[in-house]
Amino acid sequence: MRRMGAVLLFMATLVGVTGRTTAGPYSDDLAKCLVGATSPEDKSTLVKWVFSIASLHPALGSVSAVTGAQRAQTDREVAALFEALLTDRCRKQTQSAVRYEGEKTIGTAFEVLGQAAMMELFSDPSVARGLGAFTEHLDQKKLDALLGKTAQEP
Repeated sequence: MRRMGAVLLFMATLVGVTGRTTAGPYSDDLAKCLVGATSPEDKSTLVKWVFSIASLHPALGSVSAVTGAQRAQTDREVAALFEALLTDRCRKQTQSAVRYEGEKTIGTAFEVLGQAAMMELFSDPSVARGLGAFTEHLDQKKLDALLGKTAQEP
């Protein structure tokens, strides 16, 4: 049961469901290690995993075609990454963080890693362009009226 709680906390923090708590120095060290010890490919693995999990939501069924096999593969890849980060790449920092600040530090540190992975995703030029594409469909006059702007104002 304790393991399941740690896994759920990891998943929730990775996707940003929980609020970031105040981190101590050992948690900060672990977070820095996790971010520094992950390659761009590792961060892509995390992003793919988050997407595959999010695609389970009924609202995304019509715009996502992630298969069960693909989801199982991303689960395996994230499990291997999670294990490598905690037990190999950031072993010392993990042990210190848990010893001095408790198991919750793992979730807090992975939240930082999740944010770094998402920042990398959204910094891709194609994704950045896609983020702004919806603005082409906004009624600028309505927005200007809302903000009290006239046609002459920038």
